[in-house]
Amino acid sequence: MGGAPVSTIPATPSPATVAPITGEPTPPRGPRRRLADRFAGGTGSRWFPYVLVFPLALILFGYVVQPMFATFAESVGVDGVENYGSFVTGGGVARSSLVTSLIISAASVLLCGVVGVAMAFLLKRFSFPGRKLIEAIILVPAALPPLIGAISFQLLYSETGILPRGLQQLFGAENPVLPFSGIAGVLVVHTFTMYPYFYLSASAALSGMDPSVEEAAYNLGAGRVRVWRTVLLPMLTPALVSASLLVFMTSLASYTAPLLFGVDQTMTMQIYINRTNGDLPMASTYASVLGVVSVLFLLGMRWYEGRRSYRSQSKGVAAHRREITNPLGKWLALAASILATAVLLAPVATIALVAFSQDGSWTTEVIPAAYTTQNFVTIFSDPAAFQPILNSLQMSLIATVACVVVGVLIAYAVRRLDFRGRGLLDVAVMLAWALPGTVVAINLISAFSTGNAFSFGQVLIGTFWIMPLAYFVRFLPLVFRSSSATLAQIDPSLEEAARNLGASWWRAFGTVTLRLMLPGVVAGALLAFVHGVGEFVASVLIYTSETAPISVEINNRMYSFEVGTAAAYGMLQVVLIFVVMVVSGRLDGGRRSSREAARWTA
Repeated sequence: MGGAPVSTIPATPSPATVAPITGEPTPPRGPRRRLADRFAGGTGSRWFPYVLVFPLALILFGYVVQPMFATFAESVGVDGVENYGSFVTGGGVARSSLVTSLIISAASVLLCGVVGVAMAFLLKRFSFPGRKLIEAIILVPAALPPLIGAISFQLLYSETGILPRGLQQLFGAENPVLPFSGIAGVLVVHTFTMYPYFYLSASAALSGMDPSVEEAAYNLGAGRVRVWRTVLLPMLTPALVSASLLVFMTSLASYTAPLLFGVDQTMTMQIYINRTNGDLPMASTYASVLGVVSVLFLLGMRWYEGRRSYRSQSKGVAAHRREITNPLGKWLALAASILATAVLLAPVATIALVAFSQDGSWTTEVIPAAYTTQNFVTIFSDPAAFQPILNSLQMSLIATVACVVVGVLIAYAVRRLDFRGRGLLDVAVMLAWALPGTVVAINLISAFSTGNAFSFGQVLIGTFWIMPLAYFVRFLPLVFRSSSATLAQIDPSLEEAARNLGASWWRAFGTVTLRLMLPGVVAGALLAFVHGVGEFVASVLIYTSETAPISVEINNRMYSFEVGTAAAYGMLQVVLIFVVMVVSGRLDGGRRSSREAARWTA
């Protein structure tokens, strides 16, 4: 027998130790490397959260919060006290505009609630002919850009619209039959474009209800009305309140519908009128008041959602749809399905029809009399006509890239880091979502009409860069919310495992966390991009002739009676939106499988 084997394992690690798993040598950590690791090497450092958050907070302050202060400072200038006094003392256009905006918003909530909840209840609780078709297209009106949606309803339901003229010709009347104008027209647009807020909230709540609770009430002798009052409505209350606040805020911020249906005395219209007339202090006053009202509703929504639990107590058993067996009921359901399908698809069909009409050929006819493809040929062949498309694509792409970088990092900071002021950072990033587009535009005008530190000493108003900045401020919450929701579903231990294996925070974040977040980030980026392409409300206040986007060009063509060309631009926007919806749907459907695959390959 030989001597005992000599161990080749050194008792003390050498300067170049062997890395775990791979067997590759790890370079020694010098003083400079150790200092960098201690300062920003990982989430364990007490300084790391503040190193990451400080530039993000600076961006939010410089481009969201500071412009709000600039607008308020502008509003309390020479005539500031008098302007605010008009809201307090009553009378005048200012008080009337605020009251009108609040009335329209409240009426929009009521109408959208009736339509949205009724549709959710019918589609989730009953089975009838045409149900699947309605479910497939029920969100179509909400997918239209705000300007195109308002224009399509104007072309359909106004005094010069297709439906009133068609009924006039059908019944031989002297005037258009059942035209919508003024506040009624605004409410029609709001109802058909905002009811999805209620439909989606109520559908989710109905799907999560335990059917045994409702069945128990029926078994105890309660009638349908009492079951609705004592069981269904209380269980739907959180969803209904959340949807109500969303509709109210969106209606309060509405600009395109009042513009096209001639309702001048609303807050958003008065902001535009005063800005166009050169009265920036009064426009800033309207913007400040509207901003305060919107932010209060945002805080109210966050407070209510925070005090309520939205976790379902059901056992996951879906409510059974009731089959309509009565023959008359089936025929009525089929007729209602056909009517609902026609109503839902009518706006898109109208834009598609008018897009192929000759400019100036549609005067008193029910539908255009002459058709051509020249509208699309002109858009793609004439450099001047194609420039708005190029402007929108460029500005939206720049804004989307900025939204992705800032939104992803803020989502990570809010979800994963522990630091003072985390809730404040979350509120700051959502302020822009609460502010109407007209308010955002006035804020940027007030803040960047002169050079300051956040514009690097340059005047941004009248330049190309003010437009991407406005899109960035408006649509950053879309990327932030999508990224935050995706990050909430990712197990933090995956990133921690990479850190424990020696990866720096940047490498662990880029190769593990960001890869797992990618479907949600891309979905949010696509939404931000397509919203930027269709943005009109802020653009109309800050664009120049060289930077006019598609939406502004559509508006200008409409006022020049080039309705066919305007609709052709709108049809291109609609096609882009539906493509993005399909891609986003596939990303959302494959998010879970991608996340599981990444778990195995990480």
